[in-house]
Amino acid sequence: MAEHSWHLALISWILHREFEREFGHTLNLEKMLKMCLMHDLVEIEAGDPSAWTTQHSAQHTNEKARIEEEVAQRRFSSLPGELGAEFLALWHEHEAGATPEARLVRAVDRLNPALMRLLTGQGWQDVGADAQALDRLQLPRVEVSETLTALYREVRDAAVAQGLLPEASPAASRPSA
Repeated sequence: MAEHSWHLALISWILHREFEREFGHTLNLEKMLKMCLMHDLVEIEAGDPSAWTTQHSAQHTNEKARIEEEVAQRRFSSLPGELGAEFLALWHEHEAGATPEARLVRAVDRLNPALMRLLTGQGWQDVGADAQALDRLQLPRVEVSETLTALYREVRDAAVAQGLLPEASPAASRPSA
């Protein structure tokens, strides 16, 4: 988790000025970096299911949110003074994705695993994904930013070019009868 949070913070810091140019207004970099560093603290206890295996039913989503809220309240209330309130407020802001900073951090969080699979050469064979499946997972989150969408497409295209990600699944590429 520490390496992942560090990656998010570094990517957000590097792209911060580009995000400001893209959106035409100042973004709170300190808030973004804090969100990057603490966004997964709740998942240490509540669990962090893979995006490739997670059930996305309303019941599952509501139950996950309930458990995470309980964990957040318990973990962050144990912090001294105003720190607990700050952590809880930032975590809620991140989860809601209601601010530009939160949406961007959530988008970088979605992009990072794809970037790591490319850079490490892991690819997507372990989850049986192809480029279309990756697009379905990634694009809804990263499309909040043209910068991140372009970066995602570069990652996807490089993965396809390196043979780490099939363009289409073998079943999808077979002619129908």
